[in-house]
Order: sequence, then C-alpha cells, then structure tokens
Amino acid sequence: MYPSVKSVKALANYTLLLSFDNNEVKIFDMKPYLDKGIFKKLKDEEIFKSVKISFDTIEWPNGADICPEILYDESIKVEKCA
Repeated sequence: MYPSVKSVKALANYTLLLSFDNNEVKIFDMKPYLDKGIFKKLKDEEIFKSVKISFDTIEWPNGADICPEILYDESIKVEKCA
C-alpha cells in the first residue's frame, strides 16, 4: 500500500511539494503532464496553484487528479537539512 498525500503546495516551474503520511517530503514535476488531456488547463498558473488534497491524493477544481502511487513513485525525495 502506498503512502497517502497529506499536504501539497504548488511551487515555481510547475512543481509540487508533497508531504506523505509516512513523513516523507517529495517534489513532483508536473511539466510532462501539461500537454495531455485535462492537464492542459493547468498551464494557467492560477489554476495550477489551486491544487488541494482530495482523500489520499491531490485534485484541481477542473477535476484533474493524479493517483497517489504515481505521485509517490515519480517524485524526488527532499533531503532534510541538518
């Protein structure tokens, strides 16, 4: 079973800062998705920034969402500073 997304913050350059329920923090790059289907609308930065938590994953007001498995597997872990 994959960790659930517990928080999301839209960052610059169409990336997302994600916190998971296993205490990992990761960065997900949305750029590869922005030319596909419903995700095209996310090129509008105001819409992109409107991302919210929905159950165990993320969603935008236009109905675009990504399953938590993809978010977890395709994101890059943020290393904590000492």
